[in-house]
Amino acid sequence: MNTKLKCLLLDDELPGLTYLKMLCEQIPDLEVIKAFNDPKIFLKEVPKMDFDICILDIEMPEMNGLQIANLLDGKPVIFATAYKDYAAEAFDLNAIDYIRKPIHIERLKQAIDKAKKQLAIPLDQKSKTYIQLNTDKGKALLYFDKIAYIKTSEIDSRDKIARLFDGNEILIKNITFEKLTEILPKNSFCRINKREILSIKAVQFFSFDEITSNLTNEQGREMRFTLGENFRNEFLLKVKI
Repeated sequence: MNTKLKCLLLDDELPGLTYLKMLCEQIPDLEVIKAFNDPKIFLKEVPKMDFDICILDIEMPEMNGLQIANLLDGKPVIFATAYKDYAAEAFDLNAIDYIRKPIHIERLKQAIDKAKKQLAIPLDQKSKTYIQLNTDKGKALLYFDKIAYIKTSEIDSRDKIARLFDGNEILIKNITFEKLTEILPKNSFCRINKREILSIKAVQFFSFDEITSNLTNEQGREMRFTLGENFRNEFLLKVKI
C-alpha cells in the first residue's frame, strides 16, 4: 500500500495508551486517527470514523477487546495485551497479530507489516453484499439483506435452512454455524441459540430470553425466537450499536 494505514487505538489504561500512541507515531506507514480509553465511547464513535485497522487491549472493564473485535464487521485487528491466555480466541477471530506487553517498537512494526500485506489484497468483503453457498438445487447467491434467519434443518443437522424476508426458504447443504458466523456480516447477524442465527433487521422486540421478530408465520402471527443464555451478551452488544 502506498498510503498510510489509518489506525484506531483502544486501551483503558492511560499510561499504556499514551505509550502505544507514541510507538505508533514512530512508524512512518501508520497514522493514528484517534486513541480511546473507554470501550463504550469507542463503539459509539467507530461507525462515524474512517480507519483501516484497530489496535485493541483485551482486559478492560465491562467489555473486553475480543467482544469489541466481534463487532467491527471484519475490520483488521491487532491485540496488544499483558495476558497470554487469550491467544487462541484472538486467532479464532482472525486477528492479524497478538502482541504481548510490554510492547517493543520492532514487534509492533512486524504486526503493522502483516496488516499492510493483508490490506494489499483486494478486500472484496468490504463491498460484498452476498455469499455463494451450496444448496439442494445447486450453488446459490444469498444476499445478506434478504436473509431473515438461518436455522438447523430438522431432517439433517448438517444442513441449514435460510428463511428470506420474502418468505422463501433455501436449504443450505452441509455447513456449520461456526462457518456461517465467519462469513455473515458480524454487525448484521447474531447467533441467538444453538439452532438459529437471526438478522438484526428482523428484531422487533426482545426480553431477557425471547425475541419477537417482524416476521410472520403461516398463520400470520409474529414469529418469536428463544434467546439462549450463552448467546445473550453478544446479542445485547449488537443491538446497542
